[in-house]
Amino acid sequence: MHQKLKITNYIKRHKKKTILVVVLLIFYVLCLPNRLFTKPTSTVITSNKNELLGALIAKDGQWRFPHNDSVPQKFKTCLIQFEDEHFYEHPGFNPVSILKALKQNLQAGSVKRGGSTITQQVIRLSRDNRPRTYLEKVKELILATRLEFRASKEKIITYWSSNAPFGGNVVGLDAASWRYFNRKATDLSWAESATLAVLPNAPNLIYPGKNQHKLLVKRNRLLKKLRSKKIIDSLTYELSVLEELPQKPFPLPQITSHLLQKINKNNNGKFVKTTIDKKLQIQTNLIVNNHYKKLKNNEIFNISVLVLDIKNRKVLTYVGNSETTQKNQKFVDVIDKPRSTGSILKPFLYAAMLDSGDLLPNMLIADVPTNFGSYHPENFDKKYAGAVSAKLALSKSLNVPTVRMLQSFGLEKFHHYLQKLKLKDLKKNPNYYGLTLALGGAESNLWDLCKSYASMASTVNHYSEHSSRYFKNEFCEPTFYADKKIDFGEKSSEKIIFDAASIYLTFESLKDVNRPNADQNWEFFNLSKQIAWKTGTSFGFRDAWAIGTTKDYVVGVWVGNADGEGRPGLVGVQAAAPILFDVFDKLPNSEWFEKPFDEMTEIEVCTKSGYRATENCEEKTVEFVQNSGLKTKPCPYHVLVNVDVSENYQVNTSCERLENIKQKKWFVLPPLMEYYYKDKNPFYKTLPKFRNDCLGEQKNVMKFMYPTEKSTIFLPKNFDGKKNELVLKIAHANKEAVLYWYVDDTYLGTTKEVHEFGVNLGVGSYFISATDNFGNEIHQQIIVKE
Repeated sequence: MHQKLKITNYIKRHKKKTILVVVLLIFYVLCLPNRLFTKPTSTVITSNKNELLGALIAKDGQWRFPHNDSVPQKFKTCLIQFEDEHFYEHPGFNPVSILKALKQNLQAGSVKRGGSTITQQVIRLSRDNRPRTYLEKVKELILATRLEFRASKEKIITYWSSNAPFGGNVVGLDAASWRYFNRKATDLSWAESATLAVLPNAPNLIYPGKNQHKLLVKRNRLLKKLRSKKIIDSLTYELSVLEELPQKPFPLPQITSHLLQKINKNNNGKFVKTTIDKKLQIQTNLIVNNHYKKLKNNEIFNISVLVLDIKNRKVLTYVGNSETTQKNQKFVDVIDKPRSTGSILKPFLYAAMLDSGDLLPNMLIADVPTNFGSYHPENFDKKYAGAVSAKLALSKSLNVPTVRMLQSFGLEKFHHYLQKLKLKDLKKNPNYYGLTLALGGAESNLWDLCKSYASMASTVNHYSEHSSRYFKNEFCEPTFYADKKIDFGEKSSEKIIFDAASIYLTFESLKDVNRPNADQNWEFFNLSKQIAWKTGTSFGFRDAWAIGTTKDYVVGVWVGNADGEGRPGLVGVQAAAPILFDVFDKLPNSEWFEKPFDEMTEIEVCTKSGYRATENCEEKTVEFVQNSGLKTKPCPYHVLVNVDVSENYQVNTSCERLENIKQKKWFVLPPLMEYYYKDKNPFYKTLPKFRNDCLGEQKNVMKFMYPTEKSTIFLPKNFDGKKNELVLKIAHANKEAVLYWYVDDTYLGTTKEVHEFGVNLGVGSYFISATDNFGNEIHQQIIVKE
């Protein structure tokens, strides 16, 4: 109490002095800025193991990495021994050093020695290395003591290490370590650490071929001091002095340059840890570079690759583009750019039809010449099989069956499924795309497509791992930020988009995919890895796609030209698939997906047609299909017919006694499907005709092969400038039938066996009809345009 009274009386007697002291204290407290260093820094990205992937130079042209709170022990020891031996004892300045420096400078008549501590040097660096006057030294001393109050000694060391100049445009230990030794600071040797510790004292020494001897002397003197203080042993010293000095700066790594640019947009000047697997990224870069060297000979210049970890939805590899030239747009990141999809959307249609109960995996789909108005889809090889299973249509990537499936399923319905996948480039309404939607009429990007395949794979995984439950946020965005954890949402008993069984059956269809390679035979990839994969080729050979998934990884590849130029040979199976499998070779093997039994049911399926079996099916098999498969219609292609004992003719009671009539189950396809099917299937038996003495009638015995349905015909001109004739084609179930041809009730002529008839027509609308010698008739309305 007595002491407080004395202080109070003193303040009353010395008000001016007290106010001055208070003002000085306030000034002292506030004299140090909240942020010492405000200069721009480089954007730096690292791998999932904190390995440097790349960096962008700061806005002021300096290689200045963001502040690092960690300084390697070797460098810290070298720095303190060289710059400030008593760093841990002084309050920010060293009076002994200051007096020695003052004495030496007065004797020399100029500033020869600074006597600054590390703390004072931090202040000088923060003040942009102002002229070294005595007044400036006083300011630095005051600010240094203030900094000692605010920050720990370790923090002050990090300030120095992050902002000291290391020659040229290199600032800070992290940048210097990579520029001069091509490795991170924690991996530096004693000699390398000593080199960088002495360098900021005279940073111009590092220039190649300049003052190297002086730098060597300074480094070795420091190493000798470390030995004398027993910080390093004699052997370490002897080996260290033998190490060469750096001769020229190394370029900083640019292992995933396009991802660096993408991250820089929202994280300029920051240190960002990514999800990238550095080893896999480097391997993928090499794969892309090797394929680029081959593809550029065909003037194909751009490649992008994306690899996702399905379990955590993290990006493991990001190749935005190949190392091509600036002329060929090497800086364009193609991964998120919209490109024509080709056939890469077909698995989504297959999965959607399975999910809705409109399809079974082996259900026969017509593969015949088809017209939808003026739209005339064709298979890649321009051949037709008559009928193929839906599974085979997907694995062989047949266009005609796909379009017929899409028409049957519904364009708007399929478009709705795609919208649920959040394909951001699918911006138009269904009618804009039309039936080309599944063949490349729409655009998407590698990111969204890989995301969708990963989400589908994860749906099956989660369903099996979590007692037949789904996650509400399954179809989410992947991430390349290491600190971001994907939230899959709450569990649910309801499917999100596709049920697990439909996805599983889709992957089963894609697992054994053998892609047709133009006019060559099937290409078989005999790999130990089980991969569900799909290729795609856009119209005009502008885009080649390949996307594959295992239980653990999705790999996506796009190949083409960023400017959209098409090239012969730019086909998914030729250009993109080899890259896909080369990348999968670098990934660990995965087990195949577990079958989601709770979403599946056993049913009898007709072996030949793939439909739900009826009593008329001769051969049946039991298959596990999706639960919604119970809604599919029964087999329409097996009928019960009456034949004679020889089974060569159909008969009925009008021509044969009842005891001589034999009932036979017969697999019958419609005429047009049968016309192509029997060439590919030699064991297919055409339904026998009625015996001549029978009163019977065959239905659905013939069908137009061309034109099909209501068509608009554009007739090209030949070399003489004359229009080519229109060739009408009909398939007839009876080889002995005679057809009588008419146009608008005008008789044209007859055909036997091969029913093709050429006719010259002008512009207009015509009614084409044909009648056979059994009285059956078929007709078609067509429009001819120039």
